[in-house]
Order: sequence, then structure tokens, then C-alpha cells
Amino acid sequence: MRKILFVICILLIQNDLISAQNHKKEIIEYLKKEMKEQGIPGLQVAVIKKNKVLFSESLGIANVEFAVPVTNNTKFSINSIAKIFTSVTIMQLVEQNKLQLEKPISTYLTSVPKDWGYITIKQLLSHTSGLPDIENSIGDGLISDKGQDSAWVKVQTLPLQFKSGEKFNYNATNYLLLQKVIEKIENVPFEKTVQLHQLNVAKMQHTKYANSYDVIGHKAPTYSFYTLDKTTGEQIKTNRLTELYEDFPTSFRTDAGVFTNADDMVQWTMALQNGKFLKNRDNIIKMWEPVKLNNGTYDSFGGVLNSYALGWPIMNRKTHFAASAFGGGRASVTIYPNDNLSIILFTNLTGIETYTITENISKFYFSEIN
Repeated sequence: MRKILFVICILLIQNDLISAQNHKKEIIEYLKKEMKEQGIPGLQVAVIKKNKVLFSESLGIANVEFAVPVTNNTKFSINSIAKIFTSVTIMQLVEQNKLQLEKPISTYLTSVPKDWGYITIKQLLSHTSGLPDIENSIGDGLISDKGQDSAWVKVQTLPLQFKSGEKFNYNATNYLLLQKVIEKIENVPFEKTVQLHQLNVAKMQHTKYANSYDVIGHKAPTYSFYTLDKTTGEQIKTNRLTELYEDFPTSFRTDAGVFTNADDMVQWTMALQNGKFLKNRDNIIKMWEPVKLNNGTYDSFGGVLNSYALGWPIMNRKTHFAASAFGGGRASVTIYPNDNLSIILFTNLTGIETYTITENISKFYFSEIN
């Protein structure tokens, strides 16, 4: 009987491996098609299923000017995906009883405008605070051209956009305040907290906070086919590929500024789900729980991303529920917790719905999962 069970186990393992390889071929073909149609120079993709890395692949060109190919060592700018490091940091503080999500920020910060003090940590994380935006409306910098300190002074003079909890409004001021709260509690720079309690724990040796102009080994530039019309504030698509210049202010690295590769994010994703960051599984569930507005509805970016949780855009649905962080219109980390599936996709072209691509990749596996 034992021999029969052993043989069955071996056959199942072999079947899984064959299936994974078949999907890899199909997925690579699909990605090559997307790269051609959308003009994506290069990308990295990784798929994790049932706590195993099915594959991690690099395609295309990292640096167009010098025709440098993408390898597994190539580092990509992942912009707003940095928010999930912030989310985990906040939940770690919750787990350590150093912070409460429902507490107003005046509990932790005394030097904020009076009408800001009633806003909760949860509302900052979920972008439902109503705070004015420290970034300008045309999306190419801060509201002050004199730097981040000047912008911080100016934003505090502006009125709230709406009553806290009434709407979803994605803006950087929320995460600037979260950085101030975290640094006040931990008494060290935010980046050091993340380094100690996430990057080191997950052994992410190729991940760091930086700007696009910093010299980092194996860093891919970020490209775009869009140009900003400063008279209208609209992004206009062209046929000309340009390289982006990105400066991520140090006072809200909670919001953006991470450079990493897919293999490092595989390590992070597995560490998160294996309880290396948060010991209590309920805290992970809470982090992914869609936040309701005051009227009981949900709001987010629209389309498949129909809700927003604590630092994570959410695909809120009965089957294949997903937490899908994306950044800069070029990078996604999508986790399907009920399906034991995670997909990481980094590209070097902004303006791409990477979460739609990861969603399409997931469909190769859903029939097996069910």
C-alpha cells in the first residue's frame, strides 16, 4: 500500500511539473505578444503557486540605448508598490501594540493642522482621509518648486478636500504622514525600519530606495511613449520613446522610491504569506480587507480594481479575490490568497496596465486550482 501511495505522489508531482512547464511556454508567448503590441522594451515575470516558484523569467531589453538585455539581476523602479512595504510596517506596529488603526493621527503627531488631527491611521492607509495633495495636479512634481520641506509647509495651509471617509482620493500626503508616524514611533528613519524588518528578513539583497538618476548596478531606465502637455495637464501618447527622470522625496519614501527585481519580490511575497513579517494571520487578512466609505460602498481606481484596502488595490469578488499592488503604470505584485497563487510582473515602460496582464496570466492556472 505504501508503495502504491508513493508512486501516486511521484506521478502527481511529475504532472504538476509538466503542467507548470506547459503554462510557462504559453505565458512567455502571451508576454511576447503584449511586448510587441504595447512596445514594452523589457520585463521580468515570476509565478508562485502553493508556496513554490514555478518559474522566474526575464525578457527583452533593459537599456534600449546600449541594447542591454534584461536578466534576473536587472532592477526596476516599482513606484507605488512601495506602499505595501509601508502597509506591512504599520501592521507590524499594530501586532506589537505600538499603534492602532482606528486611532486619530493626533495620537501620534501633535504638530499637524487641527482639522487633520481627527483623521485615522486607517484612513491614511486607504486614501480616504480627504487631505489635500502635496503633489501638483499635472503630476510632474510637488506643489512647491522649492523642495519637499517647502511643499510640506504649503500643503498644511490648504483645506481638506472632503470629509474623512466620504471618498477615495489617491494622494501622497497620506503616506507622508504615515512616514512621520512610523518614524516617531520607531525613532529611526523609515528606510532603516523596512531594511531591518522586511528586506533583511526576506533576504532581499538587490532592493533599495533610490531615484532614477542614482547610480545602481543593473538598474533599468524607465521609458515612456507619453509626453505631458503642461497647458492642459494631459498626458499625450506619441510614437517616440523617451526616458523618464524620477525624483522620490526622502520624506515620503513610504509612497514610492523602491528599485528591485522579481526574484527579490518573490522572496518578499513568500515571507509575507509564510508569517515571517506578521505572526498573526489575521493581520494579513485585515491588511487586505477592502475599506468601506461612510455610505457603505467601495471605491478605488475602477475596472477590476474595484476596492482599496490598507495600501493595496483590491479585486473584490467572490471567486479569485486578489490584492494587486501596482506602481508607475509598469509594475504589479498580484496575490490571489484563496487560490495559493502570486504573480509578479515588472516592466520598464510606463503606461501599461500590468495588473490586467497578471490577471490574464492567472487564468492559465485557475482551471487547475478549481
